[in-house]
Parts: sequence; C-alpha cells; structure tokens
Amino acid sequence: MQSGLFLRKTVAALIVALFAIVSIPVSASAASEFEGTWNVQDTKGQPFQITLSPDGTAKGDRAGEGLAGKWKANEKRAVIKWDTGWTTKIVKKGDTYQKQAYEKTPAKGEPTHASEAEKVQ
Repeated sequence: MQSGLFLRKTVAALIVALFAIVSIPVSASAASEFEGTWNVQDTKGQPFQITLSPDGTAKGDRAGEGLAGKWKANEKRAVIKWDTGWTTKIVKKGDTYQKQAYEKTPAKGEPTHASEAEKVQ
C-alpha cells in the first residue's frame, strides 16, 4: 500500500514539474506591445518602416535599403541594435510612441534624431 502512495506522489510531482517546464517558454515568449510594424522617420525625415518580430529580430526598410538587427523590450521601450552600429529606441510616452535614433552604441544622452512612431500592424 505504501508503494502505491509513493507512486501516486511521484507521478503527481512529475506532472507538476512537466507543466512548469512547458510553461516557461510560453511565458518567456509572450507577445510584447512593441512587436509589429512601425512607421517612423529616418535621420533625414524620410519614411522608414521597422518590423519587430517575436523572435527578437528587427528589419528596417529605409528608401529600399534593408536593415537587420536584434531587439529587446521592457514595459517602456524597445531597443533595437542594428548591424550598422546604430541603435534605435521606440519609447512609450503616455499614449504615444517616439522613435529615437543613436549613432553610437550604447545609446546614451540625447538621440541623434527623434520622430513619432506609429504602429501599423
């Protein structure tokens, strides 16, 4: 009888552990409000579209020029590190968003350029 109780407790513990293991990747990849496509302006005021994918990759389309990078977010901003060495931040400011571009990495001080950011997808 004790072996049956031991077996039930062991199976229950394994089920709980399995559920915890399966749940971790789901919560770690939960959608960010920054995921999607954004319309912004480049440093010359020209249209620039940024797409932030759930896998942490970023793509930029600026006058037909393709850009690639990686991004991470918290509740207030997404930080994109482009392969060009530039850094872009999309920052939540109340009910609006702003794109901030920095020529140097890490992005410190005043941005090189800033514009409104509008999420379109």
